[in-house]
Amino acid sequence: MPLLAKFTQYLMHYFVVHQNKLLSLTQVAIREALSRVQPSNERTEQIMKKSSLFSFSALAAAAALALTGCAAETTTPSSTTAGSSTEESVEATAGRACVILPDADSGTRWEPGDRPALEKALTAAGYEADIQNAQSDTAKYATIGDQQLTKGCGVMLLVDYQGAGVSVAEKAKAQGVPVIAYDRPIAGADYYLSFDNEVVGAMQGQMIIDGLKAAGKDVTTASIIYSSGDPADGNAAMFLNGALSVLEAAGASPAFTMEGTWDGTKAGTLFEQAFTAVSGNVDAVLAPNDNNAASIIAILDKNGLTVPVSGQDASIAGLQNVLLGKQYGTVYKPFTIQAEAGAAMAITILSGGVPETNKTLADGTPFLALDPISVSAEQVKDVVANGDASVEELCTADVAAACEQYGIN
Repeated sequence: MPLLAKFTQYLMHYFVVHQNKLLSLTQVAIREALSRVQPSNERTEQIMKKSSLFSFSALAAAAALALTGCAAETTTPSSTTAGSSTEESVEATAGRACVILPDADSGTRWEPGDRPALEKALTAAGYEADIQNAQSDTAKYATIGDQQLTKGCGVMLLVDYQGAGVSVAEKAKAQGVPVIAYDRPIAGADYYLSFDNEVVGAMQGQMIIDGLKAAGKDVTTASIIYSSGDPADGNAAMFLNGALSVLEAAGASPAFTMEGTWDGTKAGTLFEQAFTAVSGNVDAVLAPNDNNAASIIAILDKNGLTVPVSGQDASIAGLQNVLLGKQYGTVYKPFTIQAEAGAAMAITILSGGVPETNKTLADGTPFLALDPISVSAEQVKDVVANGDASVEELCTADVAAACEQYGIN
């Protein structure tokens, strides 16, 4: 290969792999997005477009130089084809963010919330977003991971499902692909991004205490059913520990402790068993999320009871139950904030930088912890105002009166 052509091909390859390492303007813009954590969608889009435009301008310049060199020097067709193929392969891998979501249950946030938000942020920055859903299947989770890694990933952003993320993370790291554990911790991940899980749990515990006091119940003698998320999910323990720190400090204790699960249907069955075990004497239920809470509330409804029930995710069903007084509150974790932060971390990695974090997990994993928001009936309107729930979705016929009462219109 003539010297100039060889040099320009090397230059093109270097820009493909390291383009944003060399572009301080891009790193500043991305770090600005991360440090603010909660930028407006408009601001985020401006930042991403700026970095994308600058990167592509640099690549275009390199491409033009390469073409000029090739025109001036004589090259063989075979060497040109081989070089082009290699460059395309490197660019495709370096520019792809691979994402695995855990499930598509109707009461969860992943498909209606995180998927479109992540895809929008990543593609606006000029990267390819390969987002797949494991559909509550650990075997499918593993298959998706293998397929994505075979195709090539510059970074993986994984939401764990019953421990399936661990083996995918191991394979990714073996290939030199950085892994972001998104929302749920994964052993061996390079970074962890989530709302502060122990704070979430503490908010849930406080809902139970406040609800019992509002009902005139003595917290120290109240019959409380404790439930939690799937023990295979690392953040389930964090939620529970946060809740226990508040409940135990107030003198509360469980009348019955349910098996942990994120399966709403299973949670309903387990609660029915707990209800029977305490002979229907239930003053409150510590529920780990809105999906499980909905199944628990259905059993309470069937038995003519309304007691304080906690939750999280600010799902439509959860917010409706809060408005109707069937659920004392929910923890609002704006998926747009988390998705923007997740995309910004992925983009920083793809551009050769190191994501900013503000905490460290017990195993030493760098952790970017976001601040959750406790929502009671009076704050539901704030979720609507933020665009994470609509009046049309919330204010169905049986909830319309409650919406009017709490100023949601």
